[in-house]
Amino acid sequence: MKTYKTMLKNELKISLRGMDMVIFAICVPVVALALIGILYGNKPAFSGAEFTFLEQSFGAAATISICAGGVMGLPLVVSDYRNKGILKRYKVTPVHPSMILLVQVTVYTLYAITSLLLLYAEAVLFFGYQFRGNIISFLGCYLLVIVSTFSIGMMVGGIAPNAKIASVIASLLYFPMLIFSGATLPYEVMPGALQKAANLLPLTQGIKLLKAASLGEFLGSTAVPVISTICVAVVCSLIALRFFKWE
Repeated sequence: MKTYKTMLKNELKISLRGMDMVIFAICVPVVALALIGILYGNKPAFSGAEFTFLEQSFGAAATISICAGGVMGLPLVVSDYRNKGILKRYKVTPVHPSMILLVQVTVYTLYAITSLLLLYAEAVLFFGYQFRGNIISFLGCYLLVIVSTFSIGMMVGGIAPNAKIASVIASLLYFPMLIFSGATLPYEVMPGALQKAANLLPLTQGIKLLKAASLGEFLGSTAVPVISTICVAVVCSLIALRFFKWE
């Protein structure tokens, strides 16, 4: 535990000093929600929708932070440490790969939670947002989406041979998920063919899950998103730990 706390403290300092995640994981979601609130507010998200643009965007904006940290930030940091020989030094210590990955997951989870709290405060204070779902269910779903998305980052960061390849893979995952998963453009207004393609993206299922939880919809109807999210988390985590590269 002492090793974990020491590593976490150091990684937080390094991350905050860089400011990248402060911008992309905290500021960008807050600004995105503000723009949606100003432009569309409580208008229906689409024709016949039972939820507003603001309600649609709250859960989606929360996933932007998760995606930024889990798919871009985490793998790039781990692969960069491998590139600089830092992981090679850890190899001769009792530190297990799971400890290294856990510390990084904790750092980006803290960013995600901070972003979620700011988004909620912004939506309530400035746009009159009313949360319709069960807060416990929503937080449980939010944690599941974090674990699932971060497992993808652990897998990429754990096995990518160098920072350049990790950056390419992360970009190929990050931008399609950001654009087509429903984080920006509502899933419901996409053409049928695009919806089918979007369903293949892990974050799409996560956003469906968070939307259902925030709107108070019956979670039994989200069996597919739940199963998909859990499967991604288990498979990617196992791959990350089994094939982790020290150098």
